[in-house]
Amino acid sequence: MAQVVLEGLVKSYPDKAGREVLAVEGIDLEVADREFMVLVGPSGCGKSTTLRMIAGLESVTAGVVRIDGRVVNAVPPKDRDIAMVFQNYALYPHLTVFENMAFGLKLRKFPRREIAARVEEAAALLGLDELLQRKPKALSGGQRQRVALGRAIVRKPKVFLFDEPLSNLDAKMRVSMRMELAKLRLRLQATVIYVTHDQVEAMTMGDRICVMQAGRILQVDPPMTLYRRPRDRFVAGFIGSPPMNFFRGRFERGLFREMEPGGSGRGGAGLALKIALPPFLREGVEVVLGMRPENIHAAQLPGCAEAITTVEVFEPMGAEAYLHANTGVTSLVARVDPGGAWQMGQPLMLWFDVARGHWFDAASGAALG
Repeated sequence: MAQVVLEGLVKSYPDKAGREVLAVEGIDLEVADREFMVLVGPSGCGKSTTLRMIAGLESVTAGVVRIDGRVVNAVPPKDRDIAMVFQNYALYPHLTVFENMAFGLKLRKFPRREIAARVEEAAALLGLDELLQRKPKALSGGQRQRVALGRAIVRKPKVFLFDEPLSNLDAKMRVSMRMELAKLRLRLQATVIYVTHDQVEAMTMGDRICVMQAGRILQVDPPMTLYRRPRDRFVAGFIGSPPMNFFRGRFERGLFREMEPGGSGRGGAGLALKIALPPFLREGVEVVLGMRPENIHAAQLPGCAEAITTVEVFEPMGAEAYLHANTGVTSLVARVDPGGAWQMGQPLMLWFDVARGHWFDAASGAALG
């Protein structure tokens, strides 16, 4: 397989007025040999554009793309030794599964015997052995996606590129295909770059995750490092389901007081948490406290700060439940015991395990401490 290196990568497009609009702003990224790297971020963040530049489907405005140590900026896609799987399966409806998987090899003039061997090997890997003579219309969505994967696998490329390949599947099939992809990757021992907007896919599949926003890389780390030590408020809020809760406020006389938008923390509205001032913060300075749902409790625990809230919605999910409440300023969600019974509008005491909280600069969003 191969290492992929991006150096100062830039992509710009002219707008209607002829001005250059940056889609990707000088990103640097190194994907190790046989690493599963996930590019994640909201729509329009530049992740698919970055993937398409690696594939050669988009020209590079500035910077360098290296695959296995070779600069490929001017190399045509067919000569980069990569295989790409798209959101759309793009199968030929008039061809069988075998013929769809073999199509690229036939174009490259591979011998018939080798084509058959490669297709049969990939079909066995993907559980498509019994489907090789079917047409795409006779397949389920998950089976069609496996055929698209097989078409990439038979090429035995240096790098696999995936552009949101599971987004057309229903929720149950996405979970199933996610597990199949993870197992398949271990068998192939391949270098993979995978684009998604789904942070659950990113957390469960990636060796490392590259979080992007507005054409820039915010943080690249293993999944649990991103979860436990986000570098800024955007990463903290994007990674995790349900997302992190945020409370804007400041310390005053031994209390962290939540502030109303454009106002103060006085007047009884919002949180008033009795906690020690962290050594990296100062009284009177605006900060943001981030709390994961699992660190807000509906039962008293040692070392936690209490606060009165109002119940908005209770969502039992089976093994766990989500309790949505309001502080008087901000809505929050807590992961609680599913055996509880709370009613809308009910006053409720919650306990915040602030020792496990995160602090962010109110202006820049950068993590503090």
